[in-house]
Amino acid sequence: MELEDGLDNLLAEISEPISPKKAKLEIEVHQAQPGTSQDVSSKPASSKTHCVLVNQKQRGNPVLKFIKSVPWEYDDIIPDYEVGKTICLLFLSLRYHNINPDYINNRLKELGKRYELRVLLVQVDLKEPHSTLKNLTRLCLLTDLTLMLAWNPEEAAKIIENYKIFENKPPDRIMEKIENDPHQKVVNALSTIKPVNKTDAMTLIARFSTLENIIKASESKLADCPGFGVTKAKKLYKALHEPFLKSGNLNKNKDKNEFDGDLSVEDIEKIENEVEKSVEREAEVLADT
Repeated sequence: MELEDGLDNLLAEISEPISPKKAKLEIEVHQAQPGTSQDVSSKPASSKTHCVLVNQKQRGNPVLKFIKSVPWEYDDIIPDYEVGKTICLLFLSLRYHNINPDYINNRLKELGKRYELRVLLVQVDLKEPHSTLKNLTRLCLLTDLTLMLAWNPEEAAKIIENYKIFENKPPDRIMEKIENDPHQKVVNALSTIKPVNKTDAMTLIARFSTLENIIKASESKLADCPGFGVTKAKKLYKALHEPFLKSGNLNKNKDKNEFDGDLSVEDIEKIENEVEKSVEREAEVLADT
């Protein structure tokens, strides 16, 4: 399904999100002019920051009964969900979007330039959602929306909860943690060998102290470690002593190095004699011509 022709007009009416400081300044200016038509639109953000605020229009949405990890309550807000002063979510069902494609466009016009982070939470309830999702992805890129997908109400509720839970958390809370501890690096390396687990790896370090000692240990010594046996010790020993290169590459390197090594004095003299004879033959051929 193609996007509606009115998308360009929609984009023209939507401005870039404003920062919280700028929004506060505009609110103060509007409040200084009571009685104007802008009083309602300049209503400051709700002070209820301890919970998720829910639009009254979301009554009856099955998502609400799965929001259990954070408190929520209904409030007079423009988006469907507000998880912070600068974060909001719009909820959209793909099935409903196919029936009423203008709905999301009208909601975006209503939302305008409010909030820094605007999320379009889409519940995928169609068997063939690809075409519709493609159009919604394009819409999100053009209107500065973050697209999040859920395949059931429970998943949608979990996304809303996570946005609230991590609202004020630093970025490193969700970033991949890089382990710099040498001990942990050795544990991780050893536990990649099947069937050695992290407990076995720590047992090996406690028994042999260093990785070098583990490598030098015999199969019988490895088998004596708690949690080990003959089979596990044999696999570990093999993994630590088998060549890193594949057999094909190993044979190629072996063939390549067959002629490597120091030459003896006799070999050098033999080569010199062959060179001299070759030069003499070339000289005789030139003389005859």
